[in-house]
Amino acid sequence: MTVAAILLAAGKSRRMGTSKQLLPLGDTTVIGCCLESLWTGGVGDIIVVVSPEGAEVAEEARRFPVRIVVNEEPGGDMSSSVRSGRDNLPSDCSSVLIALSDCPLVQPSSVQALLSAGAGKLSSIVIPVYEGRRGHPVLFPRTILGELTDDLTLRDLVRKDPGRVAELPIDDSGVLLDMDTPVDYQRLKLRNLSACGGVIHVPE
Repeated sequence: MTVAAILLAAGKSRRMGTSKQLLPLGDTTVIGCCLESLWTGGVGDIIVVVSPEGAEVAEEARRFPVRIVVNEEPGGDMSSSVRSGRDNLPSDCSSVLIALSDCPLVQPSSVQALLSAGAGKLSSIVIPVYEGRRGHPVLFPRTILGELTDDLTLRDLVRKDPGRVAELPIDDSGVLLDMDTPVDYQRLKLRNLSACGGVIHVPE
């Protein structure tokens, strides 16, 4: 199984009041934490989707060997960002991890667990579950992600056929911890930042 990741970083951060992807978290930034987790967790091909106004986010993301894709759709939502990333996937990619820059404290071990689970469930959407609640990132077979049209959301794909959804119990509250407001950000700053270790290890 060849896995790529699409990191969604095109949000306008209206509720935060500033670009949340660039906020400091530990010794790095929010998006730096996200990328560190994906790389350390074993994803070797990462596409970062940014908005047309996301030049600074793209510059920060390029501290890693990622590919930047701009969501050019006016008023683009999460679904359009996923489609933008999907349309730039490598040809040999069989599964895609959809990650949110809103969730910077996901542990690398959770990424590893999702990749391992996906290797045995090539036709299933794999969703991490912490204490009975579904979280992120979510692993999609590329064939299923191909069903995402401009009138559907990722949630629609998950609900379309419950039989092709596999839940993966994860001992990581980071899969549930997102940040949309300054209060959320302060809450995350107080959490254990072992998800990124406070250090960015950029692959050679």
